[in-house]
Amino acid sequence: MSTQTNIQPKSLFIGLGNMGRPMVAQYSTEFPAYVYDINAETARDVAQDTGTLALTDLADLPEGIETVILMLPNSKIVEETLQGKEGLFQQLTAGALVIDMSSSEPGSTRALSSEAAELGLSLVDAPVSGGVLKAKTGKLSVMVGGDEDAVETAMPHLETMAGAIVKAGPSGAGHAAKALNNLLSATNLAAAAEILCVAQANGIEPSTMVDVINSSTSRSQATEVKYPKHILTGTFDSGFAMDLMIKDMGIAMDLIRSGAIEAPIVGLANEVAGKARTSLKSERPDHTELARYVENINHTTLRSR
Repeated sequence: MSTQTNIQPKSLFIGLGNMGRPMVAQYSTEFPAYVYDINAETARDVAQDTGTLALTDLADLPEGIETVILMLPNSKIVEETLQGKEGLFQQLTAGALVIDMSSSEPGSTRALSSEAAELGLSLVDAPVSGGVLKAKTGKLSVMVGGDEDAVETAMPHLETMAGAIVKAGPSGAGHAAKALNNLLSATNLAAAAEILCVAQANGIEPSTMVDVINSSTSRSQATEVKYPKHILTGTFDSGFAMDLMIKDMGIAMDLIRSGAIEAPIVGLANEVAGKARTSLKSERPDHTELARYVENINHTTLRSR
């Protein structure tokens, strides 16, 4: 636990869900911080665990905040947090930096970045990949978009939570890269489930076929991590919600359509994910339950025996 509560924080971390909470634990070892969540009890718990200071209201920020990190569900909430008379854009002093690590829409990000610049602020998009496990170990992959100087200012903050950082390009490029990555990730997950169903029908145990894949040319993060840990075990507990995956897939599909790109394979994967969400009865299914849907339509199970 951080012991820096006697130092006046210059950072504010907003959004303390499944990902934000372990990210704060890493971040606060290097940067004293205020924390905020719409759930005040969550903010208090995180503050107690990490040695940070919980805020109960964003309408009246403490003085001296130079860096704000956002880990929020979507662009709408990011916009509501930053814009308006009581939004952070109106409260932060010139020179402050906002780092949006949420999975946001690139178009919204570019508009917010322009608005920030007009106010003498900077906004960098820096979404992450790696899930809760990598968040807990401070080894997330971060893809960054924004003005070069602002990105350089953000780097020490990002390095506290990251194992790999890729500078993706100008404003919005980080969020575009994240959405496209998640679309391909979901495609890999669904395709592997179909292959395992075919393998099983031909007398190959699913776990054996996963071993074949992982020692061969078709391996992916889905087969190396998700299938052994979360699918073949039947736990479906990666910590990344299917609804968030589908949101990211939708952002990626918007990029494909706006660019008039022909992408039938990932487009079909997007359709399958939508059908999976409709058919699954769970209120908040894990994204790995996409494989459960493929099992269901093939009247089989891929669990290890």
